Amino acid sequence: MLVLAIDTALEACSAALFDAAQGAVIASETRIMTRGHAEALMPLLAGLMKQSAVSFSDLGRVAVTVGPGSFTGLRVGIAAARGIGLAAKKPVIGITTLAALAAPYIAADPARPVAATIDGRHRHIYFQLFGTGGRVLLSPRIIPLAEAVDAAAGASARLVGSGAAMMAEQWPDAQQPLIDERRAPDIDWVARLGARASVQDAPPKPLYLRPPDAHPQTANILPRR
Repeated sequence: MLVLAIDTALEACSAALFDAAQGAVIASETRIMTRGHAEALMPLLAGLMKQSAVSFSDLGRVAVTVGPGSFTGLRVGIAAARGIGLAAKKPVIGITTLAALAAPYIAADPARPVAATIDGRHRHIYFQLFGTGGRVLLSPRIIPLAEAVDAAAGASARLVGSGAAMMAEQWPDAQQPLIDERRAPDIDWVARLGARASVQDAPPKPLYLRPPDAHPQTANILPRR
């Protein structure tokens, strides 16, 4: 089964083709960016498919990151994945950015807990805690920085993601945690998780965890007649 993975949720625009039967990534490309995902994604996908000599009809499924992340970025990736899935008649799988951030560390050292962290601004952290073997100890949530530090320190967890340095600064123990401040997940792992996920349990729906900062303006609205 060939899996096309897409990530535009955070600070990268990425895509990869993964051959699940061989357990190998055929091709991948990542462009680091904080904006402009909408303009970059489709040319990136076209180049990836051409390079790999693969058509969308050859795919077994499409995997896409569903958040938490940028509201605009999430919509870009999910809309593209759904469109490809609809046109090619292939299932689309949603993978959380937190699970994708943690996955390579769980695979490398299943005995060490991992805390996936994304800076949620205003001293809040998008957070998920994984125990030994990748067992979920705390599901995805947005919590105050101090609460995230307490949970991760209590589990002696490695920290990964854009919130890692913030949390390490508040670490209660003299011995500092292992951290990786990566700003976006490894697209290869989005593809690997997408290959394993159940279609029924991983819908391609945005995982926002909190409402958007922008709200419709209500001032100077004329009353309806």
